[in-house]
Amino acid sequence: MDMDSPATGVHVAAGKGRPVALITGASSGIGAALAHVFAQNGHEVVLAARRERQLAAIAERIRAAGYRAPHIVPVDLTRADSAEHLAQALAARHLEPAFLVNNAGYGLLGPAAKLDRGEQLGMIDLNCRSLTDLSLRWINSLARHRGGILNVASISGFIPGPGMSVYNASKAYVISFSVGLRRELKPKGIRVTALCPGPVPTEFQARAGILDVHYPRGFDRSAEDVAQQGYRGLMRNRAVVVPGLHNKLVPWLPRFLPRDVLAGLVYGRLRRWEDA
Repeated sequence: MDMDSPATGVHVAAGKGRPVALITGASSGIGAALAHVFAQNGHEVVLAARRERQLAAIAERIRAAGYRAPHIVPVDLTRADSAEHLAQALAARHLEPAFLVNNAGYGLLGPAAKLDRGEQLGMIDLNCRSLTDLSLRWINSLARHRGGILNVASISGFIPGPGMSVYNASKAYVISFSVGLRRELKPKGIRVTALCPGPVPTEFQARAGILDVHYPRGFDRSAEDVAQQGYRGLMRNRAVVVPGLHNKLVPWLPRFLPRDVLAGLVYGRLRRWEDA
């Protein structure tokens, strides 16, 4: 017999793994905030990231707040075998994703020709390859539970990004892939949403090396606000979610300005490293 969970509306198929919300990059920032939001809305959560201690601390905060204790799976998603490791860890616990949140990713600030080539290729592996692997790995599970995929992209994916050329391109891939996959999976009842935040003060900035870059007033949002809007957008089956009124203008810019003009504007803000 099949049934619907009253807390989440997730479809539970008898004889299958217990449905969970799998969240990557969950050790800090937007990922940690999304873990709290999913838990608050009645989902059993699996937290995946490299740093086991941080995952355990987040899991404990969620449990202490009165929600179901999350599972934690330490995994380095930059490794080629990481998706298989994650799948085996879930299967061993008789869990399967009803919702998948691909939040793991990083960026780097600087000229592509001067940044470490291996780190930039690793960025593509994590931001694009790993995200794609995980998105396609559990299609049957997502369909069984009438769930969905939330891919965390960025408003950077809508515009060219000299100074973060590889990062912007990787997020453009995430947006395009998510919207295309959304249409393909619609007959299966699977929701796919691309969450495209603007600047969010998290560890991402430190990792990317952009601590001293100042954004125009009104563009930055908190991780908690981004997480809430991303969750609502996924549950409402929206294709793209851009949190913040100012940020909603960015996807429209390529309609009014040539891409080379946009690239020049972006470059002008970040060229402090040009002669570094």
